[in-house]
Amino acid sequence: MDLFTATTNFGPIFALAFLGPIFALIIPILSIAVYIYIGFSLQTIAKKTNTDNSWFAWVPILNLFLMVQISGKPVWWFILLLIPGVNLVIFILLWMEIAKKVNKPTWWGLLLLVPGINIIVPGYLAFAK
Repeated sequence: MDLFTATTNFGPIFALAFLGPIFALIIPILSIAVYIYIGFSLQTIAKKTNTDNSWFAWVPILNLFLMVQISGKPVWWFILLLIPGVNLVIFILLWMEIAKKVNKPTWWGLLLLVPGINIIVPGYLAFAK
């Protein structure tokens, strides 16, 4: 390998330099879109179930509290959502109960375990008749 080839082989570096800013724009925009979708879905579910304070869906920690309220579980379940590992099980159980509250089969809550499908579940529970 000569000196010229060794110093001009910057293809991967240029690719990263080009893709970095693109990802820096796409990821935050996609994250904001998903947050709005989940917030709007949770607020719609709260209104469907006549749960007070549906605006909690837009506040990061309060949306967990709203999920506990919608499901009709005791308030201390909110504390369980703050414990790593336990929160995964509680999260699924809450969504199963939320599905029941909007007259859908409880297995819709289990679909949160399936990657890709899990993003559809809140919207379906909120907007399906």
